[in-house]
Amino acid sequence: MDIKKLINKSFLTRTISGIVLVVLLLAVGLLGGNVLYIFTLVISLVGVSEMLGVMKLQNKLPGYFAYGATILYYVLLHQTGTEYMAAYMVGWLMVILAVYVFTYPKYKTEEILIAYFSVMYAAVLMSFIYLVRCGADGKVLVWLIFLCSWGCDTCAYLTGVTCGKHKMAPILSPKKSVEGAIGGVLGAILLGALYGWIMQDYVRLDNPILHCAILCGAGSLISMVGDLAASAVKRNYNIKDYGKLIPGHGGILDRFDSVLFTAPVIYYLTNFLA
Repeated sequence: MDIKKLINKSFLTRTISGIVLVVLLLAVGLLGGNVLYIFTLVISLVGVSEMLGVMKLQNKLPGYFAYGATILYYVLLHQTGTEYMAAYMVGWLMVILAVYVFTYPKYKTEEILIAYFSVMYAAVLMSFIYLVRCGADGKVLVWLIFLCSWGCDTCAYLTGVTCGKHKMAPILSPKKSVEGAIGGVLGAILLGALYGWIMQDYVRLDNPILHCAILCGAGSLISMVGDLAASAVKRNYNIKDYGKLIPGHGGILDRFDSVLFTAPVIYYLTNFLA
């Protein structure tokens, strides 16, 4: 097999699927409302399924409860926003522990924990994309979620390739460097400032350039944690990707691992700065 042709084919597949994903996100993000709500619910269910797949729970009782908990969460979110989020988290924990108790010893503790974690990680964190879009200036500010996470990732890669020398997490992610991380954060800050300058007439922030730079800087820092956290789970369970939904990229969790962490940061910081 020609390695060069294989690499070119893989690159082409990854590029095309990436473009399709970006176009889809632009469409649902601009439309907002129920379109974005349904889209976020669907990809959350896919993400939950991918995380359940770590322990082969997709078609088992804890998995079914996880799907139900995801749908219930989005129903509550649509009706009440974040008002009952804490109560939901406690209630969902009690329900999944009840499943554990009344089916004991059929399921192991870690299987129950994965079922609970899958909803909190893939569904609750993902929902903040929708929440940011629903907020003040959400049509503009929602893009900061992707700008700081994917922008940081791109800038970190370019910086790491050109001048990376010191390993940031040698066991967990040997290719990531301290220099790359610094370049990623600085790049995200610059991208945020540029975005704030371009969109300053469309937001009600006192200082859009500064605020967008701060938002992207904070988001980029936590996005790296999200990326490494997803890698840690995959390494623990010896899997390469969470899924195969996005050709060349893997699953929803492989592509949205950093976004899951940046979305809540952007949501709460925008509310604080507003």
